[in-house]
Amino acid sequence: MKYQQIRPNVYNCSVCPTKCDGVTVAQFDFEKDVRFSEKIENEVIAFINDSYPHLIATKTSKDGYPDIEIAKKEKPELTIAFIEIKGQARTFMSVARLLSKSRLQPSETLALNLSDLERYFSIKDKVKLPIFLVWCLMRRPCIVGIKPDDKMFFHQEISVLREIRKKDTADSRRFRRQSGKGDVVNGQHKGVVVNYHFSLNELIENLPNLDNFLNTQVFD
Repeated sequence: MKYQQIRPNVYNCSVCPTKCDGVTVAQFDFEKDVRFSEKIENEVIAFINDSYPHLIATKTSKDGYPDIEIAKKEKPELTIAFIEIKGQARTFMSVARLLSKSRLQPSETLALNLSDLERYFSIKDKVKLPIFLVWCLMRRPCIVGIKPDDKMFFHQEISVLREIRKKDTADSRRFRRQSGKGDVVNGQHKGVVVNYHFSLNELIENLPNLDNFLNTQVFD
């Protein structure tokens, strides 16, 4: 099965042999999204704890902070970095039409709750520590593979994402979708309505290499 590549991570969707479903956003299911993200979060925590014997990854204890805290094993009480996990199993097929000024194409586009993004900017200013946003991309065969469970990780440090957001003075990557019944949980609106979008080409493939990054930081 072949996909017509235009440039890195950008494919010609009009001739795609496994077209993504462009109507899934209208069937948004908040609770399903939470379960998906928590599953990936647990996988990432296990991976870090297995791969970095000098570090310890745990679920965050701070309300509103990114999902995962990283600490050195000899100082587990001292957080040295944060990781936020975002599951991406849908493709914004109309991005080129609805956000034409962004120049983003469906195959390269990842989404993030705008209010979350802005909150991470504020947390970064407060804690002065690395904050990595990690997307787990699934169900985009041209990028990750054809099998239902195929997935790839992409990440970026929040400071880089802030520069991209800062340069977008026209809000060309901001999109407000219609609210659906899946957004409401126990009478409260939980689903993401306003998203901000990035390109895979602005991110780094795989989970962050914590040794490479943290060795350049001074925490003591």
